[in-house]
Amino acid sequence: MARSAGIPVAQLRATCDLSSLNFDTTKELPPLQGILGQERGARALEFGLQVNKQGYNIFMTGITGTGKLSYAQEVVRELARQQPQASDWCYIYNFRKPNEPKAMSLPAGWGKRLRQDMQELVEELKVEIPRAFAGDDYENQKNLIVKEFQERNSAYFEDINQFAAQKDIQLKRTSTGFATIPLREGKPISQEDYEELGQEERERYEQHASEVQFKVAEVLRRVQNAEKEAREKIKQLESQIGLFAVGHLIDSLRETYQEFPQVISYLNATQEDILANLDAFRGEDEGQQQGFPWMQRMARLSSMQRYEVNLLIDNSETDGAPFVIENNPTYYNLSGRIEHENQWGFLTTDLTMIKPGALHRANGGYILLQVRDILANPAAWDALKRVLKTGELRLENMGEQYGLIPVATLRPEPIPVKVKVILIGNPLFYYLLNRMDEDFRKLFKVRADFDVEMERSPANILKMAHFISGQCQREDLLPFDRSAVGEVVDYSSWLAGDQQKLSTRFNDIVEVLFEADAWARLDGRENVTADHVRQAIVEKHHRSNLYEEKLAEMFARGHLLLDTSGRVTGQVNGLTVLDMGDYMFGHPTRITAAAGIGQRGVVNIERETRLSGAIHSKGVLILSGYLTGKYGPEVPLNLSASLCFEQTYGGVDGDSASSAELYALLSALAGVPIDQGLAVTGSVNQKGEIQPVGGINQKIEGFYRWCSLKGLTGEQGVIIPRQNVANLMLDHEVVEAVSHGKFHIYGVDTVDEGLELLTGLPAGQKDAEGRYPADSLHARVLARLAEFNRRLAQMRAREENQGGEDGSAPRADGDGSPSQDDGNDQDRSE
Repeated sequence: MARSAGIPVAQLRATCDLSSLNFDTTKELPPLQGILGQERGARALEFGLQVNKQGYNIFMTGITGTGKLSYAQEVVRELARQQPQASDWCYIYNFRKPNEPKAMSLPAGWGKRLRQDMQELVEELKVEIPRAFAGDDYENQKNLIVKEFQERNSAYFEDINQFAAQKDIQLKRTSTGFATIPLREGKPISQEDYEELGQEERERYEQHASEVQFKVAEVLRRVQNAEKEAREKIKQLESQIGLFAVGHLIDSLRETYQEFPQVISYLNATQEDILANLDAFRGEDEGQQQGFPWMQRMARLSSMQRYEVNLLIDNSETDGAPFVIENNPTYYNLSGRIEHENQWGFLTTDLTMIKPGALHRANGGYILLQVRDILANPAAWDALKRVLKTGELRLENMGEQYGLIPVATLRPEPIPVKVKVILIGNPLFYYLLNRMDEDFRKLFKVRADFDVEMERSPANILKMAHFISGQCQREDLLPFDRSAVGEVVDYSSWLAGDQQKLSTRFNDIVEVLFEADAWARLDGRENVTADHVRQAIVEKHHRSNLYEEKLAEMFARGHLLLDTSGRVTGQVNGLTVLDMGDYMFGHPTRITAAAGIGQRGVVNIERETRLSGAIHSKGVLILSGYLTGKYGPEVPLNLSASLCFEQTYGGVDGDSASSAELYALLSALAGVPIDQGLAVTGSVNQKGEIQPVGGINQKIEGFYRWCSLKGLTGEQGVIIPRQNVANLMLDHEVVEAVSHGKFHIYGVDTVDEGLELLTGLPAGQKDAEGRYPADSLHARVLARLAEFNRRLAQMRAREENQGGEDGSAPRADGDGSPSQDDGNDQDRSE
């Protein structure tokens, strides 16, 4: 039976029509505006950016290299420029609760101005306050107050001394107060003389002493009140002088910031605190402090820090709303931190050590994060969700989040946050978070899904040319001529694995552009041509195909057994794909089948040895369903058959070889040899229909290369599902070989078509009586199955006769065939 015609050469590869490209080089084309082939994702992104409601954050999904990040940066950055500037945020000292700094929001640019004004205020006060107190007026008024106090003090003690003298008592100051000494005739009485006094006289002295002590206590209270009044007067004097030095400076600031009530309140509190701590500016407190002089100076500098403004976020130079890309989204990088420094063996901090995070910087705008990075950092994901749910950003120590020992530190006031979050990740992260995180759906309501392919339309081909032009201009590449652009378009279809599609894996395309430019420069050309693009693709593959070449070398040396000519029963060339991560290639492999009498059915050797994946095991089980549906109504299926991928020592998965396994099995059952010059790929269902598979180009090219090593005979080729014809983007060398009749590609829809190509025999169709033609392959399979049943019946009859003679019943072994009696009445088990 002659082979049917193969797939026409024109259908083996889609070729770009260069006449449709109305330019000579990409230098004539403007760069592409927007993104190519991602209308769905771009529309979703733009919608999510326009909705300013809680929860409408964006999750961009798609495989790496589809342009998500580049497009998001371009669109969000442009949108941010059109938005109003976000506010500045400052932390200021809380004079009532020093450990709880206050947050302050100001229009963009005013935060920097306030910080500068406060710094200048402190520097001016360091000069003005000491100068005010250095004048004679202050000293004179202070001396008057002190003199008044001293005069009142002297008068008080003069009165008490006179009172004591009237009572014949002398007062003597001691370290513990005043002691009373009795007097006689104006002279003190010694202790011995006092003891010789009569009882009545001693009682009189004691009574007078008590009256004097009472009077002393009253005078001391007056002295203390006078001293307190003097201190208050001095303090009022200092406040007046200090206010004279400070007031006009703060009044000037009040006038500047009169539109900001929060700043006015802060300035009022600052003035009160300055007047209450004038000594810090006068420098007089240093001499009163204990410790080394350098410690005194550090303490003074520390007291000045309370008047500093921590400009946390400065948007004065931001063009529009902020747009932040955080490449290392740790907990602290997102939420900010409170730093500490070691001073004299102690960790100390103040409001100037509060540092912002990415969410602070993005407040009022947009932040872009990679979901893999944020999930890889402890507490970062929870911190992000907390901000999105509460609308505020609270600075906390990460240790406290995990219940560790809390550390005494600052508790800054939370800052209100309004930010649009754009997460980028592959679909797996989206599905996992959507399923496992109950907050995810509420917080990320917009999904922007980026596809891996687009239609190969004239409009998209022209856009691809503009995309190439943009890359040439941005990356300083040589211009690509028309033929080079056409070759890139065809390579894009090869990446997509479809003649009617273009790949949106722009990262892979750009790599070819860079490398083609390099080869053109090495060739001394001014433009990149199709030959340079082809060379770039070939060299790119060559850098990664060492393992593929090693396998081909093993085949050429006879270490890997595979026939590319001749005919063998129960043996077929299957096609698999090996994915190395950065490179994928087709790998031919021998598939064998053996069949005999029994009841074990079809045994998958890979499954028995636990080398078969679930999908491959399913494919083998489908073969049993095919046999049952095709031949079961005619004859009982008493057979034991085995299938094996020869010389495979790793796992096998996928169902793309199920049709090849079925061909080998039917060949073994029918006793009909299979043409070894043909290789097969395609899955099969229980109805015998061939189904499309993936990696079709790699499989064909892999078998072609192995055939080339042994020499092309003109009879070799590959059988593929007809649905996969649209996926063909074969290498130029393979297409040329087919055009010269050295290699063939066949498309089939059913198992019967594949059997006829492989065996050269008609598969056979049932006639009106339900019988297959005698010379057909299906008739031979049925005849073989009938022969199995006949021989099995004979063996069972023989066993029954033997059992009747010795009184024992016949037994069957594991595959259903009769077993020999070993004289043991007990059942045997494997």
